[in-house]
Amino acid sequence: MAFKIGIGRSDFEALREANNYYVDKTEFLYELVNDTDNTVSLFTRPRRFGKTLMMSMMENFFNINKDSRRIFSGLNITKHEDFCKEWMNQYPVLFLSLKDIEGETFEDAYEMLKIRISELCQIHSNLEKNDKLNKSDIDSFDKLLFRTAETAEIKSSLKTIMRMMRIVYGKPVIFLLDEYDVPLARASEKDTTENKFYVRMLDIIRGIMSTSLKDNEYLKFAVITGCLRISKESIFTGTNNFKPYSVLDRRFSTYFGFVEKEVDEMLEAAGVKELTHDVKEWYDGYVIGDEYLYCPWDVINYISDNIYDRNARPKNYWKNTSHNGILLSFVKRNDFDVSGKFEKLLNGGCIVQRISDELTYDTLDASEDNLWSVLLMTGYVTKADNREDEETVRIKIPNKEIASIFEDTVIRLFNDTLDISRQKEMMEAFWSRDEIQAGKIVSDLLWDTISFNDYHEDYYHAFLTGIFVGHGYEVESNKEKGLGRPDIVLLDRSNRRAIIIEAKKSVKETDMDTDCERAIEQINKQRYSDGLYGYKQILCYGIAFFQKQAKVKIGDRP
Repeated sequence: MAFKIGIGRSDFEALREANNYYVDKTEFLYELVNDTDNTVSLFTRPRRFGKTLMMSMMENFFNINKDSRRIFSGLNITKHEDFCKEWMNQYPVLFLSLKDIEGETFEDAYEMLKIRISELCQIHSNLEKNDKLNKSDIDSFDKLLFRTAETAEIKSSLKTIMRMMRIVYGKPVIFLLDEYDVPLARASEKDTTENKFYVRMLDIIRGIMSTSLKDNEYLKFAVITGCLRISKESIFTGTNNFKPYSVLDRRFSTYFGFVEKEVDEMLEAAGVKELTHDVKEWYDGYVIGDEYLYCPWDVINYISDNIYDRNARPKNYWKNTSHNGILLSFVKRNDFDVSGKFEKLLNGGCIVQRISDELTYDTLDASEDNLWSVLLMTGYVTKADNREDEETVRIKIPNKEIASIFEDTVIRLFNDTLDISRQKEMMEAFWSRDEIQAGKIVSDLLWDTISFNDYHEDYYHAFLTGIFVGHGYEVESNKEKGLGRPDIVLLDRSNRRAIIIEAKKSVKETDMDTDCERAIEQINKQRYSDGLYGYKQILCYGIAFFQKQAKVKIGDRP
């Protein structure tokens, strides 16, 4: 059979019918039902870790209205024959996803929720044809279907549908709620003093959760997924036998995400075993519970790209799947200084933090601990190892992909917060040949940034390029000139003048003068000024960096 992979396919039945490659996670069914007795199980994982596909797999397995024997044939769960006889296609299932419930206003988001509930009623439209139901439930069902229900009826909508399913099928309902916290996450992003978006959406979601989960005699059990665990007091008040499983918990840790053996098997099946190193370096590194995991979304996208183009290189597939606003807002905070911690993380180090896995969206930025907790739960950082500690967690950036998101955010922050007046002073110093003042300002700007790549030469190069861009000059970086490629050429075409800069990283502070001289010598020897015909003034600078210090020296044009 040819290897086929379904990018973005989260419908389990469609995936199996299309013979797409599937990493078998069906043992989860047995462990969840046979080994626990939870009324409500909440699984919180980062985006793109296979939550929706897992929920779809469960819906197909339990749904009394389906015959799923063929699509589960050959999968691990079928080894438990007695379990399958007792549970496969034996219960009514209510499956709802809230991942698309958002809008610019509460009214828009609330209307999206009503539409989604209406679609749910369409799926179960056969219910109201049953003569066992009372007229009151049928009337409520019709209002939900035609989107004329009042707020109180929306809050109790899922319990109403479950009651009808219990009467019709004679069995309690298995309830699957996917991405339960998306409406709250989106509401919190647009919440303002004038527009109490979050409070209003919280009231709706709390009402739905309370009526469907608390003391609901029509419920067999519920499985809920999301990114964050909203505090029990905020949304799960009174829910009986409630068990959350976060990225900190060992149980069920291998079922969301790919373990190394699964990735190796997929690479071999796809015929791209040579990608092993790149996949590990870019997309591995997440520690959930005590297991090391890869992000599924990234792995399948990179494999797919390489099946089409064997020269495809690793890239960031994750950054466009969720909002990076929380990371940017964290870096921008000036009421606590996290720059040192960010530098350590960006340079491959670890930090130790207090972490809470029980939060509310309206207080995510109330403390530094909360913000680090959010970054951990949403996948921007991960546990540094699989050791357990009740008080603190050692955290790190998981891989090259997430490191690139951090670097992009840092550069964006730097550009957003640069002191324009200081930059103008710097440019005046360079044009007026004031090497001491130029060096002082470059050092000041360097001190205000978050450094990464452990002060490698590439970091200093990117830093220089960033501080020169956006001042009306043309900035060339590593573009061929003369006999080589100067680090930076700054062109002021209107005044027919140019600056050539070569940068060096010094091993120790006492080497900075010598390194500036070496940089100037390189400019002259490689004849970098050749090709700048028609420019009346060409200034050549050598800049040496040692950690967060810069020394600038001007050289004579050959």
